[in-house]
Amino acid sequence: MSALRILVPVKRVIDYAVKPRVNKAQTGVETAGVKHSMNPFDELSVEESVRIREGKKTPVEDICVISAGPTKAQDILRTAMAMGADRAIHVETKEGEDLEPLGVAKLLKAATEQNKSNLVILGKQSIDDDAGQTGQMLAGLLGWAQATQASKIEFTGGDSVQVTREVDGGVETLKAKLPMVITTDLRLNEPRYASLPNIMKAKKKPLEKKTLADYGITAEKRLKTIKVTEPPPRQGGGKVEDVDGLVSKLKELGAL
Repeated sequence: MSALRILVPVKRVIDYAVKPRVNKAQTGVETAGVKHSMNPFDELSVEESVRIREGKKTPVEDICVISAGPTKAQDILRTAMAMGADRAIHVETKEGEDLEPLGVAKLLKAATEQNKSNLVILGKQSIDDDAGQTGQMLAGLLGWAQATQASKIEFTGGDSVQVTREVDGGVETLKAKLPMVITTDLRLNEPRYASLPNIMKAKKKPLEKKTLADYGITAEKRLKTIKVTEPPPRQGGGKVEDVDGLVSKLKELGAL
């Protein structure tokens, strides 16, 4: 089997424990002064890449993490290297200059080719826009095999990879050959905490700085956000005395 050169895209997002608030202009959520961290699905991707190496059944030549974002995105790249990635690429963008999924896919295609990667492992979605499109678009642009929402990844010999994914009513098992794109789901693994010694070591690992222009990409937007508002508050429920009261209420609401 040829040695793996794994590319792991990661994204800096508002921390999952923070409740987002719509900004005053109603153009998006408020990001200033809000805690950010690595997208949880991307943590799974980093962890799985490191576990593949630690399993020693499959030779791993390189694990490279890449992120496009403002200067602060370097924090999550350092975290990924503390978890075990070998090096990082930071594609610096201006604050508020967000890429749409197709733009990210085009960027990753160029980065994949430049780094001679033969496996891309990325989260199935980011928790800010929940688009869930980048992995599929990337596979389409590269012309590679893809397996989405992976809950288990196994290397079965040669260049074959077997991926188990959860579907409605059960699981589905896919088998494909490298090169390929895999997107990760929550049950794949339990990401490790970066230890202090590894955090210190990560500071010495190479972090390459790039721009969108280096990959021939622009931040051109195809979509326009008209307005962002918070959902209406949920109305409280009501109580009924007995089954007959429940049936009457359901009829009144048109549910029966």
